[in-house]
Formats: sequence, C-alpha cells, structure tokens
Amino acid sequence: MTDTPHFPLSAVVGADDLKLALCLTSIDPKIGGVLIEGPRGMAKSTLARGLADLLASGQFVTLPLGATEERLVGTLDLDAALSGGRAQFSPGVLAKADGGVLYVDEVNLLPDHLVDLLLDVAASGTNLIERDGISHRHSAKFVLIGTMNPEEGELRPQLLDRFGLNVALSGHTAPIERGQIIRRRLDFDSDPQTFCAQWENQQQALRERCEQARSALANIPLDDSALAQITERCFAAGVDGLRADLVWLRAARAHAAWRGANAIDIEDIDAVAEFALRHRRREPSPPSPQQNPPASSQSQSPNEGRVEGQGQWGEMPAQALPTGARREVPSWPKKP
Repeated sequence: MTDTPHFPLSAVVGADDLKLALCLTSIDPKIGGVLIEGPRGMAKSTLARGLADLLASGQFVTLPLGATEERLVGTLDLDAALSGGRAQFSPGVLAKADGGVLYVDEVNLLPDHLVDLLLDVAASGTNLIERDGISHRHSAKFVLIGTMNPEEGELRPQLLDRFGLNVALSGHTAPIERGQIIRRRLDFDSDPQTFCAQWENQQQALRERCEQARSALANIPLDDSALAQITERCFAAGVDGLRADLVWLRAARAHAAWRGANAIDIEDIDAVAEFALRHRRREPSPPSPQQNPPASSQSQSPNEGRVEGQGQWGEMPAQALPTGARREVPSWPKKP
C-alpha cells in the first residue's frame, strides 16, 4: 500500500517568508532549524512536511508531545551487554530522524529538559547515550522544525534563542487567498496522487534549486564585510549573546546560494534579518509612569539620540521589518 504523499511545498499558497526560511535551513542545516509561530489552522504542519521532500532522504519524523526522554534518545539494553558483551541499542526518535526532518508540534508544551536535549543534539549532529559506564553514539543530523501557538504558552528565552530562525504566521488571510488555499486542499484530499503529479514540475524545480544551492554553499565565503554589517545591526538591536550573529551570517550565505550568487550581498543580509532577529530582539523597557523624561530630551528633534542603523521601530535595525510586514523574496514556481 502506497503512503499518502505530502502536500507539495510548491503548491502552498502564500507564506512566502516561511517557505523561504524552510528552504534556507534545508540548504544549510547548521542554521539551527526553524521555529514557526502562529494560531491553529495555519497549515504549519503541512509546510513542515513539505520540507521533507526537498531533502535527499525524504524522512519526516514527528516527536509526540507526551514523549519520554528514552523515546527521544533511545535506550541501551544492559542485560544484553552482560550476556553478550555488547550493549543492544534500541533507536529513538533522534536516530529515526537522521538525514531528514524532525518535527515538534507545540514545542512550547514540551518539558524544558527535553527541548534542551533536543536542541543540543540538533546543534552537534550526534546523539550520545550513556548508562552505567556503557555508551553508544550515533549520527543525528536533521532539520529541526518546531511549531507553537504563543497563546498556549511561551518558550523560555534561553530555549527560544537556540532555534536558528523564527517566522510568525498571521491568522488574517485575504478572501481571495483563503479561497485558493481551500480549493487546493480540497483537490489534494480528493486525489493526492493526481494533485502531486500536477505540481511535480514545480516541485522538481524547487528540489533542484535547493540541491544546487547546497552544492554551491561551501564556495561562498563567510566574509568579514558581511560579518561587520551583521554584528553592527545585532548590536543596534540589543540582542544578547552571539548566536544571532552566527545564525544571521549562515542564513545570509544560504540565501546567496539560493539566489545563485557567489558572494553574500546586502540583499541577502536584509532578506533574512527578521528571521534571525525576531525572537532575539530585546524589547525596550517602557518608561515608569512616575518618572518624567529629562528636560533635555524634550527639546531633541525626532532623529537626535538615535543609534545609527536604527529606524522608527525603536531598537529594530533600519533594514529589519516589523512583524507582519511584507518582504520581497524570490518568486515561487507558479502552476501553469
């Protein structure tokens, strides 16, 4: 019996920012995965599943919400070690996801220690299980995709920061776009194989574009000029730590590869700015109601005292966009 195919990523209506972020992390998994925020019914899982088709293995593994640590990392059978001299390893979710996508729905509802462990393995690409002096190590290289509805609880800042990119989906979709989404979903549900066949050319073009970008990635330098621009803008945004700088630089390089360029340009830096900064930007503290502003500040012009590189959005870099704003991204394949 043939498994029902995934809804093709190229057939998804809208969500261009998220589709771009997913493609970039498939091009360079070292970016650290994508955290998708949004209300229910925004096809977050559909988009995540569509990413699996862009990877060589096509593997898509879901971590159940009620999973234990043993279910995640796997187990070692010590009785087998005593009788046969070698521990028998029973693979967990991390082993099964190697080479593919590991999808964690409602990641904000997982226990913090599991999220922390998950992100550690995602960063290292290796899972190490140790028990009573016996250990087992295996490859666990996967693209991590987490989804959450902020209304149901937030991730701790320390864990939030460790997701490479962050994209928020708006629940307010225009009527025409809503109609296109529903029509394509109905067509897919009625005959998945025929629907996927109709979109195969666009999907194959997307696969080839990602594969070409992966092949070209190592030849694009992580140059000092791009790094200098990124570090200045991270400083202006008030982000804590250095993870944002590294993720932003890697994502900009992946975007350059996605464009088919041989060097990082300002458009690559701008295109991924909000992905890297959204969940790391420090919000300015509101003034105390009892505290009057200094007299000198009342005479300043609107542009006085503003850090260079900051725009009217407070600590947001001038090139970054506010949540919900539109960004120009490479066009997606359209159905003929």
